[in-house]
Amino acid sequence: MYTRLSENNIADSADNSCHYGYDRASVELGIVHFGPGAFHRAHQAVFTDDLLVNGSTEWGICEVSINSATVKDKLLPQDNLYTLAILDRIKSHRVIGAIKEILVAPEDPGLVIERLALPAIKAVTLTVTEKGYCLTPEGGLDFEQESIVHDLKNKDKPRSVIGFISAGLKARYNQGVAPFVVISCDNVSDNGKRLKRAVLDFTMADDPKFAQWLEKEVHFPCTMVDSITPATNESLCQSVEQYTGFKDNWPIQREAFSQWVIEDIPNATLPPWSSVGAIVTKDVSGYELTKLRVLNCLHSTLAFLGCFAGLITVEEAIKRAEIKEFLEKMLHDEIMPTLPKVEGLDKSAYAKKIIQRFENPAIRHLLAQIAWDSSQKIPYRIIAIISDNAVASKASPMLCLSLAAWMKFIVTKVSTGQKLVDPLEDKLVPIAQACDGSNTDVEHFISLEQVFPEQLKTNKQFIEDIKSAYRLFNQYQAQDLSTILTTMRSA
Repeated sequence: MYTRLSENNIADSADNSCHYGYDRASVELGIVHFGPGAFHRAHQAVFTDDLLVNGSTEWGICEVSINSATVKDKLLPQDNLYTLAILDRIKSHRVIGAIKEILVAPEDPGLVIERLALPAIKAVTLTVTEKGYCLTPEGGLDFEQESIVHDLKNKDKPRSVIGFISAGLKARYNQGVAPFVVISCDNVSDNGKRLKRAVLDFTMADDPKFAQWLEKEVHFPCTMVDSITPATNESLCQSVEQYTGFKDNWPIQREAFSQWVIEDIPNATLPPWSSVGAIVTKDVSGYELTKLRVLNCLHSTLAFLGCFAGLITVEEAIKRAEIKEFLEKMLHDEIMPTLPKVEGLDKSAYAKKIIQRFENPAIRHLLAQIAWDSSQKIPYRIIAIISDNAVASKASPMLCLSLAAWMKFIVTKVSTGQKLVDPLEDKLVPIAQACDGSNTDVEHFISLEQVFPEQLKTNKQFIEDIKSAYRLFNQYQAQDLSTILTTMRSA
């Protein structure tokens, strides 16, 4: 039997290194966060907890759940404490105490607005996924979304994050209180700009004069976040209990690596996260593009090649020497030359670190999950690199092999009756059903205008490379992946 994790009994921990190490009673609210999911609790909340460990007392977090009461129900009985398990070559555990309060928006939207209006609140952060921004494909606010329609009519009882942020800023505007900084932490390109556009569109429809103040006074820095954070499972709960001696309703796990890049905006007052490892820079886009083309491109390539070979996890795939050697050569020859120069970033060291992260034996990252929604990912992760190389009159045979492996992945899923998790399922399934292992298969796939740009469809080198790569996957079986990769590397 294990004792419930709580403020009263944490001092009795079998390992005092788990203790958060500061007086929580002296910590005041300074941040409101929307979307208290696993990634936030493993990432931004930990950076903030580091501030508290270092002696700051003004950065306690008020969590706001837009829909579900699950986080509140899980953490309230343990005083909003939870355990972070760092799973890497060296494992460690610590209890995070940065969360002072958890609100469920539908239960009391007025109370959420009150918190946002508090002068002590200096930053509002959010991890609500791209869907939570309520944007049209063109990037503006979608005024036809049900929550936006509701919020414009019921501004004191909003349902959307956009409605809450607008209501909180409006309250401060009316009271003459300086605005908070709004910080998107979602994996969305130009996330700060996109969020600002949504909030401005909303406020312009409500109060143009207020919108003018907001556009001038409120800062929405762009950010980039990175840390592999697998979902909590029963195995994690059991290991945390055994290590700490406490029963934790909802511990979280992540790798040791954690990166947070925040746009440096003059006059924007942020919590001093840079003092605990966050990177404040004027070139977030450079970091973002490097991550996209190194981490994300290699992740997708690993997923497609690994699934073809019948492998399950990232670690299993990268342990295959032929896969690792292929990725390293693809990095050197086809990816690295397209990366921008980013002040403060050693690209070679970063790329080496990415491979090391994939080799982490403690993280079970499923290849099949990485391969989900690939039609939305590969235009940015793979095809954009091929396009840049093509402009420079350079071929990308290894990246084309990655695309061919994706095509083979789709064909295999459909032909074996497996569920295809992809927003273009309705288009991909008929394409896969029409495939017969010939060059025509490639033509079917590249006809997808949502995935392949017109300039590549007419590029003879690209067409030749991708058809050659696709033939290899039809010529050899899964057990012959080494032969496929060796053939491509030596081509």
